Amino acid sequence: MPILDKVLIANRGEIALRILRACKELDIRTIAVHSKADRELMHVRLADESVCIGPAPSKDSYLNVPAIISAAEVTNATAIHPGYGFLAENADFAEQVEKSGYIFIGPTADTIRLMGDKVSAIESMKRAGVPTVPGSDGPLTDDSERTLEVARRIGYPVIVKAAAGGGGKGMRVVHNEAALLSSVQITQTEAGAAFGSEVVYLEKYLQKPRHVEIQVLADGQGNAIHLGDRDCSLQRRHQKVLEEAPAPGIPEDLRAQVAEACVNACIEIGYRGAGTFEFLYEDGGFYFIEMNTRVQVEHPVTEMITGIDIVKEQLRIASGLPLSIKQEDIRFTGHAFECRINAEDPKTFLPSPGKVTTFHPPGGPGIRVDSHLYDGYTVPPFYDSLIGKIISYGESRQVALARMRQALDELVVEGIRTNAPLHRDLVRDRAFAAGGVSIHYLESKLEE
Repeated sequence: MPILDKVLIANRGEIALRILRACKELDIRTIAVHSKADRELMHVRLADESVCIGPAPSKDSYLNVPAIISAAEVTNATAIHPGYGFLAENADFAEQVEKSGYIFIGPTADTIRLMGDKVSAIESMKRAGVPTVPGSDGPLTDDSERTLEVARRIGYPVIVKAAAGGGGKGMRVVHNEAALLSSVQITQTEAGAAFGSEVVYLEKYLQKPRHVEIQVLADGQGNAIHLGDRDCSLQRRHQKVLEEAPAPGIPEDLRAQVAEACVNACIEIGYRGAGTFEFLYEDGGFYFIEMNTRVQVEHPVTEMITGIDIVKEQLRIASGLPLSIKQEDIRFTGHAFECRINAEDPKTFLPSPGKVTTFHPPGGPGIRVDSHLYDGYTVPPFYDSLIGKIISYGESRQVALARMRQALDELVVEGIRTNAPLHRDLVRDRAFAAGGVSIHYLESKLEE
C-alpha cells in the first residue's frame, strides 16, 4: 500500500494513538502534531516525527488549519487523518487538505457538507429509502383540514416545530386532535416573535426512543458494506456514556432491512470512508437523525463483534484501494460493551485534570483498553475529558457484561478523579442489564 507513505495525525489522546497503531501495522510512517500542552502524549513519543502546531487552546492548535497544513508541508506527509472531533467533520478543512495536495482520510468535502445540513441529509436519505421521522414534509399551510389529516397520518403524539427554531424554542408537543389547531397557532405566533418567521411544520413525537446507529464502510468506487449496529442510549446531556453492539432486542429482519438501506444510501451519495447513520428507534420503527462522516468514539465495539479493523480500512480506502471485504464475508459473533472513562468528578461531572500517579488498566479474556494514559502523565485542562475506553467482549451479552463489571473493578486511576464509579453502578443496573433502555434513562436515574 505505498500511496500512503506518511500519515499526519491531526488529533490527540486515545484516538491519535489508535490511528498510529493502525498505521504501524500497515507499515505507514507517522507524524504527530501537538500543542505545547501535549508534548508528553503517548503517540507523540511513538510517532516517527512530531511537530508542535501552537499553544494549548484548541483554536490555536488542533483547530488551526494553516498550522496543520504547514506541518504536513515540512514533514512531506502524503495524507492527513482527522480522527474524531476537532476538524473531522469540517468540510472546509477537508477541501483545504485536498487543495494543498494531500489525501484527506475521510469523505469528500461535498459529502461532508451534504450530510452536515440536516435538511439536505434527510432529503438524501428519503431518496435512498432510509426511514426518517414521519412528518408534514414541508411547512403547514392555512388549510386546517390538511393539518388535521397530516397529524392523523403521522399518529399522535405529534410535535409542532418552528422551521427557523433552535435551542429548544418554538416547539410544542400535541397529544390529541382537539388541541392541534390551537397549538399550531400559538407556535406560529411564538415563532414569529422569536425568529421572525411564522413557518412551522409537523413531526411524529417520539416519547422514549433509543439511540441506535449503523456503521458503514464505502470505498467511493461503488462498493459499500455495513458492520451492524450499536446501541448508544445511555447518554447525559446528549453525550454518549456507554455503548454496546449489537443493539439488544431488535428484530433481525428489521435490523437487516435498515442496514441495507444505509448501504444503498452510501452508494447513491458516492460515500467514501467510514461513516455512521444515527437513528432514533421506538416501537419497532427506525427514524434517521443524522450521519457522522468520520470514525466514531465507539467504533471498538463493532470491531470486537466483526473482527474488522475500521481504522485500517479507512487507510486502505484513502490509498485508493477498493473495499477488501464483501458483505457476505462479515460474521457477527458475540457481544461487546464500551465504557468511556473521563477525567471528571463522578457526581458533579466537573473536569478533573492533573497528574496521574497510578494507572493500572484491567486485563483478562475479552478485555481491550484504548487509552493514552501512563503513570506520571498529566491530564491537561484544555480539552475533552475522555482519557480512555474500556471495551469488553463475550460470546453472549451476559458474558460481555460480567467481564465489564470485573474490568471496571480492576481499573485503577489515582491522582485524578474519574467517572469509573458511575460506570460500576451502570453495569450493575437492573434495567440496563435487561437491555433496551431509552435515551432519557440515564438522566432520570441521575436525578433520582
